[in-house]
Amino acid sequence: MDLTTLPLVGPLLHGGADLLAATSAALSPVAGGLAAAVAVVLLTLVVRAVLVPLAVLQVRAERDRRRLAPQIAALRKRHAQDAERLQRAMQELYTNEKVSPLAGCLPVLAQAPVLSLVYTLFTHASIDGTVNTLLTATLAGVPLGHSLVVVVTSPLWWHAWVVVLLLALVVELTRRANLRWNPAAVPDAAVPGAGATAAIGRWAPFVTVVFAAIAPLAAALYVVTSAAWTLGERAVLRRVLA
Repeated sequence: MDLTTLPLVGPLLHGGADLLAATSAALSPVAGGLAAAVAVVLLTLVVRAVLVPLAVLQVRAERDRRRLAPQIAALRKRHAQDAERLQRAMQELYTNEKVSPLAGCLPVLAQAPVLSLVYTLFTHASIDGTVNTLLTATLAGVPLGHSLVVVVTSPLWWHAWVVVLLLALVVELTRRANLRWNPAAVPDAAVPGAGATAAIGRWAPFVTVVFAAIAPLAAALYVVTSAAWTLGERAVLRRVLA
C-alpha cells in the first residue's frame, strides 16, 4: 500500500511538498542550487521557534529534577531491590512536588510529525500519483533524497559525511552541557544494572547520529539544525531560568 494515497496523508504530504517547493522557488534567486536545502533548514527553525514554550517547560523540568536529585538518589538506594516500590515512591515524589517526568520529552514528541513529514517527502518518487520534484534537489551535489550511507562510495561521500560529523559534534557538546547543568550521579555498584544504565545514558544521544546517516539527507539536515538550535536554546534558557 502506498501511504501517500491515504485520505489524510496524501493532502498533508501535498501541502508539505508545495510549501517546500514554494519556499525553494522564493530562495532560488539568492541560494541557487542550495534553495531546497535552505528551505528545509528554514522549516526547522520555524518549527523550533513555535516550540519554544515547550522548551521552557523542558528546562524547568530539568531544574526541578536537579533539585530533587538527592531525594531520588535516596529512593533508589532504599528500594534498590524492589523496582515496583521504587517506581511508586518516585511517582509519589513527582506528584507531591508537582513535577512532570515527561516534560523533558515534549519538544521531541512535538517535532516527530514534522520530521516524519520531511522523511516521507524525500523517500517517495511520487505523492498520490504526482511526481515528487523535491527529489531532484541537491546539497553539494548530493541529492536530498539520498542517505549518507548510500553515497559513501561516491566521489561526494566526504561532502555528505560532513553533516554526520557536525551532528556528532553538536550532540557531544549538548551532552556535556547537560552534564554541567545536571551532573550524573556516580553509578552505585550495589544497585543492579546501574553500570549498564549509565552506559546507555552515555551513548543514547548518538542514536540521532545513526538516524542521520541512514535517513534522507533532507531529514539529516532537519536533525542537525534542530540539534544546533537545542544547544543554543538550552544555553540561553538555563541562564534565564536558573
